Amino acid sequence: MFMKGVYAGSFDPPTNGHMWMIRHGAAMFDELVLAIGVNPSKKSMFSVQERERMLKEMTKGYKNVKVTSFNNQYLVRYSKSINADYMLRGIRSYKDYEYENGLRQVNEDIDEGILTVFLMPSVDVSKVSSSFVKGLVGPKGWEDAVKKYVPPVVFKALLAKFKKR
Repeated sequence: MFMKGVYAGSFDPPTNGHMWMIRHGAAMFDELVLAIGVNPSKKSMFSVQERERMLKEMTKGYKNVKVTSFNNQYLVRYSKSINADYMLRGIRSYKDYEYENGLRQVNEDIDEGILTVFLMPSVDVSKVSSSFVKGLVGPKGWEDAVKKYVPPVVFKALLAKFKKR
């Protein structure tokens, strides 16, 4: 049986935590779709195209990973539209669990045919989020603080974007 999963997020910017999820998701599914969720009311650090390029570079060694984006659509409906069977979500803390479980219940109400699969990342990446990384960028010495939380391609993009300032 062919198993297709969707791992969605803003990926703004992609982090080592995202990479951990991608690595494990790629091992679980025959095809893993990385879906960049676009929220027009949110100010993004990187454009959708920049995030797509970073994710494609980060996953070039994974033949079963594809990168896409979607907007103005519930993730569960987007997943159904691309014939996915599963949505992959990460849980870093009990707060994440409460939020993600509520979301899973609503998604099940919308379409009970798409199952949510939860992974709990290892402790070395569980503290990492895009918001966390964005909060570190800027002050003197930010490069040393951020480098350990993002893949090399993302660090290079951050340097290019913020060294100009």
